[in-house]
Amino acid sequence: MSSPYPDESYRGLAAELRERLQACLLPEADGAEARGHLPRAIWPALAAEGWLDLPLAGEGFVRSAVFLEELGRLGYAGVRASIGVHAFMAASYLAWFGDDVQRERYLARMRDGTAVAALAITEDQAGSDLSDLQCSAAASGDGWRVNGTKRFVSNGSQATLIVALVRSNARRHALGGCSLLVVDAEAPGVTRTPLNLLGWRSADVCDIRFEDVAVPRENTLGKPDKAFTYLMRCLDFERMVAGMLALGGAGCSIRLMNRFVRQRVVRGAPLSANQTIRHELVELIAELRLLRHFAYQLVQQYVGGRLGSGDASILKLRSTELAKRAAHLCAQFHGARGYLSESDVARLYRDATAGTIAAGASELVREIIFDSVDSEALLD
Repeated sequence: MSSPYPDESYRGLAAELRERLQACLLPEADGAEARGHLPRAIWPALAAEGWLDLPLAGEGFVRSAVFLEELGRLGYAGVRASIGVHAFMAASYLAWFGDDVQRERYLARMRDGTAVAALAITEDQAGSDLSDLQCSAAASGDGWRVNGTKRFVSNGSQATLIVALVRSNARRHALGGCSLLVVDAEAPGVTRTPLNLLGWRSADVCDIRFEDVAVPRENTLGKPDKAFTYLMRCLDFERMVAGMLALGGAGCSIRLMNRFVRQRVVRGAPLSANQTIRHELVELIAELRLLRHFAYQLVQQYVGGRLGSGDASILKLRSTELAKRAAHLCAQFHGARGYLSESDVARLYRDATAGTIAAGASELVREIIFDSVDSEALLD
């Protein structure tokens, strides 16, 4: 069968990454699930492997995409979310919109594992739709005073720095008048409250409250009040990253299911002897194969500077929905074993739903796809 990769060298890279990721992260993963976050010592170890300094653009991003899929394939969505936010999502804002001083002060430390980054975008009334942003930054002397609450922030309790979206101009509405600030996570006035989520238990998801937090003017990323332009680029990138991670997660569930139905004997025959089960599995395998080809084609478009909102959203939508469906069927076919809370199957099931909500809920992502193309382009 044809390979989704641009050339066969990436197949070898995927196998190498799979082995190294398993050796580095699997011994820590269950502890992170119980604790609620990755151990602090894992970040320098990830940096030593070169995984916190992977390319965010250009030809080298194909390697990053292979890494993201293999990270997702580990089957720990909380772990992949934590690393993805740090090394790709938060890092992209600093790499693309930070100045030389900001990149040296923050991005360099993120890449060597001495700093942990969080990305604070979502609020109670501003999730997939960010137009009603309330967290504010008021000009004060040579800086800002930040007030408000951010919700569902991955790496929230362990972060040393927070990239935060704030409303910096109260006279502007919707996403006009917003800025991006780098906030010291340990500054006076920052309160972090861990959340007890159904899934993504190792992602360290927190609410973060800012009460009159002082942020120096030089911690503004790009130009004040211009964050909308920056967000459009980064949110498309974020959805592509989320799609690659979910693609790996879907593959994990499908492979686990494939092994189980061939080995599990019921009434003297393996489960795979049942046509309904075979057909359900084949539908998942077929969609996974198609999506992997689409994903790496999209990566090639991104490398060439042609990432569209619609295509990035299609990847995010289809990958996360496939991962959710695959995890559900995997649990169903495992029977009672799939309902044991400590089992791999139950974790996959818990985690999969979060992917269809984070980085844009599926319902909103469908609207983005519709708005991004006209009726004729949909048929081309």
